[in-house]
Amino acid sequence: MADPVLTIADLHVTFTGGRRPVRAVGGVDLTLARGEALALIGESGSGKSVTLRSILRLHPARRTTMTGRIEVAGQDVLALGGAALAQFRGKVASMIFQEPLLALDPVYPLGAQIVETIRRHEAVSAAEAQARALHLFERVRIPSPARRLAAYPHEMSGGMRQRAMIALALACRPQLLLADEPTTALDATVQIQILLLLRELQRELGLGIVFVTHDIGAAIEVADRIAVMYAGRIVEQGPARTLIHAPRHPYTQALLASRADAHPLRAGGRLQTIGGSPPDLSALPPGCAFADRCRLAQPACREQAPALVQLAADHQARCLRTDATAR
Repeated sequence: MADPVLTIADLHVTFTGGRRPVRAVGGVDLTLARGEALALIGESGSGKSVTLRSILRLHPARRTTMTGRIEVAGQDVLALGGAALAQFRGKVASMIFQEPLLALDPVYPLGAQIVETIRRHEAVSAAEAQARALHLFERVRIPSPARRLAAYPHEMSGGMRQRAMIALALACRPQLLLADEPTTALDATVQIQILLLLRELQRELGLGIVFVTHDIGAAIEVADRIAVMYAGRIVEQGPARTLIHAPRHPYTQALLASRADAHPLRAGGRLQTIGGSPPDLSALPPGCAFADRCRLAQPACREQAPALVQLAADHQARCLRTDATAR
């Protein structure tokens, strides 16, 4: 991949604030090209949001150990500190948070927050920053944008707040956009609008975007590629169409089968589920973390961690049984 905007190599993130260390991320490798959209999917606790927040170094430093390499637009993120890290956040990489009502400052108008962000990173006048804020609100299709700039977050609907959050994230023209469950709290119609808006802006601005979601339908709508996470590791990744139509890891297959639209339900029928629970990240088994829930597990799966299997030039799965998962 030529000139990637994001490179993550052997990333390990461990939280040490509890009784036992929790290995939330255990050896993640990812690359993202400029202008590409990647979706991270998986159950809660699989490490998706931890990986995303690690890119911006948002975890508490005293209780977090991070090793490996994170490089964004040529910058070694783990080596940044102080003013350099503050400049990196928002200018080079920015984030759309899951709940904008909590992420936005409740005591300042939305326009003032965008103006402050622009002037923090760029040497522009207040009038120029205000004009850019208005343009951003127009770009994300907020009705009556001039009036809305003076509104406080609580005066906006959930969909409008999320649009304002997108405008704030794009205020300093970042090269990498991180979206952490940006449609979770929205109704279905607004979710579709936000997803289409993100995809349109991503293509128009040439952004690299990493999109975390539980919604496989959303991942298909937004992503060029999909990476599936389980117990802190990426167990399968490849082009979105390939993963949806020809998944090769048993966990990916189980996730897709558990969707409500995967199979028409007859009267009285039941959704398919993934039995059992995700493993304890403070006491991971020596072998495959999915083995106890996997229909194809063999003794060897519990004895050794599976290596990455190259299924095609752009499709990999971390499983000992890829011979048995081909359809």
